[in-house]
Amino acid sequence: MLNPIVYAAPVFILMIGLEFAWGRWRGQTIYRAADTVSSLAAGITSQLIEVFSKTFTVGIYTLAWQQLALLPLRMDALWVWLLALLLYDLCYYWYHRLGHEVALLWAAHAVHHSSEEYNLSTALRQTGTGFLFSWIFYLPLAVLGVPPLVFGAVALIDLLYQFWVHTRLVGRLGWFDRVFVSPSNHRVHHGQNAYCLDRNYGGILILWDRLFGSFVEERADEPIVYGVLGQLRRWNPLSANLHVYAERWRDMRMTARWRDKLALWFRHPGWRPADLERLAPKPVPDLRQFHRYAPPLPAGLPVYGLVHLFIQLGLGVLFLALAPGLALSTALPLALGLAAGLVLLTQLLEDPQARRAGEMLRLIVSALACAWLLQAAPSAALQALWATGVAVFALSVPLLGVLLRRPLTAGAVQ
Repeated sequence: MLNPIVYAAPVFILMIGLEFAWGRWRGQTIYRAADTVSSLAAGITSQLIEVFSKTFTVGIYTLAWQQLALLPLRMDALWVWLLALLLYDLCYYWYHRLGHEVALLWAAHAVHHSSEEYNLSTALRQTGTGFLFSWIFYLPLAVLGVPPLVFGAVALIDLLYQFWVHTRLVGRLGWFDRVFVSPSNHRVHHGQNAYCLDRNYGGILILWDRLFGSFVEERADEPIVYGVLGQLRRWNPLSANLHVYAERWRDMRMTARWRDKLALWFRHPGWRPADLERLAPKPVPDLRQFHRYAPPLPAGLPVYGLVHLFIQLGLGVLFLALAPGLALSTALPLALGLAAGLVLLTQLLEDPQARRAGEMLRLIVSALACAWLLQAAPSAALQALWATGVAVFALSVPLLGVLLRRPLTAGAVQ
């Protein structure tokens, strides 16, 4: 079965392009090239990991359904689909809520909040490690008897719905805001402001937040500051996915009592034991002094990163389309190669001179890979595609050299 993301990816990119154009028409800058590269790189990485993790999560759900289902729910009954979607959204609410209230789960979810922008590309900044625990929250559906195919379909519907609410360009929507998750409701969820923290967790229905006391309305008189408390200050998806795990591991080693070492993973992410607070106090961010992460870059380099990110995106979508027919021994090295390419590209936008050699290596390896695929391509169209790839990667080597000789500019479009 072809991955639905193969079909959805072009729609996502089209919608991002339309939002960018709409923002420019309204005189608003809602995209920065480097941040968009970071968000899409995290999204591609998430999908690469899901190729392999889906066997684990779907397998557990199917096994639970086969062994524990209480009711023989039929796939051809519309009410089963509607009930499954409603219950999935309720399970998602609690998974999402605990993803903010339990440090171990926050470690997986934090990547989605790490962007300091709020636009449709932010919706694609998804976790690569969420599969480790997310399956637990959906087992009640398996026990109830929701068939795996129905479960997979409603999960996709819930996920796709959440894409459009990641925008600053849609204002308040009246009655819709009171029932459904909307851009206004979800902007609050992504804010660092005190009133925004740990609020508005719903996937499709905001009614869950109203029912369980986690709802708050967006305030017109207080601009929202997006991102995580304590800036990530990285573009690459590896850091975005692992930085909270690394921080917790460091804190666990520093604190003395074993009870506190365990509590660091299972209490609220903001909780710290007294001895750790003395040894390594964590300052409270002053949002009045907040400056978005924007390392100085040579003019043109962020656009270079964006162009190559879209090439990586195309390769990633191609991999997702081919993955069901690939042996693990082939799929795993390809996925690792694509992920490494994303890390190298995004690191270039963090520190161009230090990462220059890594980017040169990425370009050379990519050109050689395209040349090899050119020889093996079974059709004229694919031969033209891989020949274009050879040319693009080969010409990018001297172009990169030209760009990196330009002076660093703090005001470069990022």
